[in-house]
Amino acid sequence: MKPEPKSSSASRARAEIRAGRHATHTSGLADDHVQGNLVILPQSLANDFLRFCQRNPKPCPVLAVSEPGDPMLPTLGHDIDIRSDVPRYRVWRHGELVDELTDIGALWRDDLVSFVIGCSFSFEQALLDAGVPLRHVAQNRNVAMYRTNIPTVAAGPFHGPMVVSMRPLKAADAIRAVQVTSRFPSVHGAPVHLGDPAQIGIADIARPDYGDAVDVMPDELPVFWACGVTPQAAITQARPEFCITHAPGAMLITDLLNTHIASL
Repeated sequence: MKPEPKSSSASRARAEIRAGRHATHTSGLADDHVQGNLVILPQSLANDFLRFCQRNPKPCPVLAVSEPGDPMLPTLGHDIDIRSDVPRYRVWRHGELVDELTDIGALWRDDLVSFVIGCSFSFEQALLDAGVPLRHVAQNRNVAMYRTNIPTVAAGPFHGPMVVSMRPLKAADAIRAVQVTSRFPSVHGAPVHLGDPAQIGIADIARPDYGDAVDVMPDELPVFWACGVTPQAAITQARPEFCITHAPGAMLITDLLNTHIASL
């Protein structure tokens, strides 16, 4: 995969984010480019977290891993600086959320390792191109995300429930969505569940754990994809002394094109 040139819509979007002019969700922004979830951990925990991702590739498909202390990610974009190029960050200490920031330069350390994990926003343009409507995009909302009763496979201290994102679709559109998203395994691939949310431990579809609620019409099915917010659930269990993640829905926009990560 080769990053796009400097003049890409992704580079322009990151410039807006870096300047503090965009500090919210990135759904629909630079929609032809791959977006990623973020986890930043001390080097002492990096190997355990990498194994957690390898054991749980559906919710945690790894797009890139940085060198310790290096804030740049050249395989994802020529000018990406992970300290400033995400719209909103979450800061965790001992598994507790302690702050949300738009820049983490003051917190940067020489032992920090950045993990960028695939995001379902990356297949949304393919769904729209296939004629599958997405209500949260049409309403300019963040996608709804839920903790489930689906367990992840533990690695070291990292374990916890899978988090999923939900898009309500009519049956024919749901079938088409399975076909389309199956071509994008590096950004979660096909859904993990369709229909009754209670079967995966979701008590109230109108009350997502992250993101914004959207209506599910009587002729629609809720369709659930594995979500890259899953590591945040694992972090609350692992309780690392220090960790930084993206705020749900506020992604890193890379220079990679969605068409480059689609399988044939």
